[in-house]
Amino acid sequence: MTVTIGKEDPRSPDLAPMMQRHHDAMHADTPPGSNHMLDASGLHSPQIDFYVLRDNGTALGMGALKRLDATHAEIKSMHVLAEARGRGLARQMVVFLLDEARAMGITQISLETGAQPSFQPARTLYQAFGFNECPPFGSYAPDPASTFMTRQL
Repeated sequence: MTVTIGKEDPRSPDLAPMMQRHHDAMHADTPPGSNHMLDASGLHSPQIDFYVLRDNGTALGMGALKRLDATHAEIKSMHVLAEARGRGLARQMVVFLLDEARAMGITQISLETGAQPSFQPARTLYQAFGFNECPPFGSYAPDPASTFMTRQL
């Protein structure tokens, strides 16, 4: 197993199947109007750094950092393909994103994830890295389908 994580263009054609699966998973259990995921075009932005986790060249996961201001960033589009789960890849991506945020001078990192039971594994993962629930941040509004989390770096 040769796992790498690197910055990539989210519009790359070989990422389209993973993007579609992420889209489908996020819409499967999230009420209309409560889904805050970005598509590939939305992730291709000057304030977003998009990363892909690959095993021997095969894209298995992704994550992004969106700079909200000079010291605050948001984790966006964290996703590991279902068949690759259970190998610690999501943990590797979180460690990588936290390290990247520190290198950017970020001192606070936040995220939005679902409040539904299907998102419990994600919330548990983030809690293991010291994230705690918080009020909505940035342009988010209160939403019963969302859980907002943050931590200091």
